[in-house]
Amino acid sequence: MIDTIGTEIDEEERRLRLEVTGDGLAVLTLCRPATLNGWSWESSRQLGLLADRIRFDPEVRTVLLRAEGRAFCAGIDVTAPGGAITGDSAAARTRNYYEGIRWVHERFSVFARLPQPVIAAVQGHCLGFGFELALMADIRVAAEDAVFALPEVGLGVAVDAGGDLRIAREAGAGWAKLLALTGRRIDAAAAARLNLVQLVVPGAELETTARALAAQIAANAPLAVQGVKRAVDAFADAQLAAALDRTALTAALTLTSEDAREGYGARAARRPPRFEGR
Repeated sequence: MIDTIGTEIDEEERRLRLEVTGDGLAVLTLCRPATLNGWSWESSRQLGLLADRIRFDPEVRTVLLRAEGRAFCAGIDVTAPGGAITGDSAAARTRNYYEGIRWVHERFSVFARLPQPVIAAVQGHCLGFGFELALMADIRVAAEDAVFALPEVGLGVAVDAGGDLRIAREAGAGWAKLLALTGRRIDAAAAARLNLVQLVVPGAELETTARALAAQIAANAPLAVQGVKRAVDAFADAQLAAALDRTALTAALTLTSEDAREGYGARAARRPPRFEGR
């Protein structure tokens, strides 16, 4: 069950950690390295809460999004509590998934539309939702070992957080379809060629490079910086809200499908899935 009203974060369930450094920088860290920072409903709730804290902090001028461990985020954490949404009928379950995905999109919107620029530092696996989260940042710095993919269709579900839409914005519709319809993995160099990351650096330099970039932005006039971000986003995201609503509906239909059950079952059994379009 999704906690849609809680405002506290249980330390044992903490999935993101926020540190405000005092020099204009807020560091938001994915802190579940044992699960490769797998994402969950609770992760989305915490992201929204922490984004709200950042949003109204006059001391924060830029945000560094980073992750502990060898992966940025390897996708959904299927072991997390409250993973599946239920309902008394197929229609009710689909409706509940639709509202759940819309609720998640609202949390993501708070983060993606922060007035302060967000710099993402990406290492290792950046898959599924991890890729989608990185694409919500304003600028992405990738380690040379970073690997990106949207593998959802191979599991029988749709890309549900707008990652394919943001790839279309950055790289073009053809590349968005190629990556989202095949689940193909690309390395950091290919992601840079497609404008999906802006800088590629050796892994040992990822943290210092991303922090230096964040500090450079933080040293500039905050009203001007935030105005530039708003103007660029208004142009680039003009059709995003309507497209995300369609994404939520498609995600709800696929998450409740027999194909999704088959896809996850096949992955667990390490066999090819047999999809039937049901």
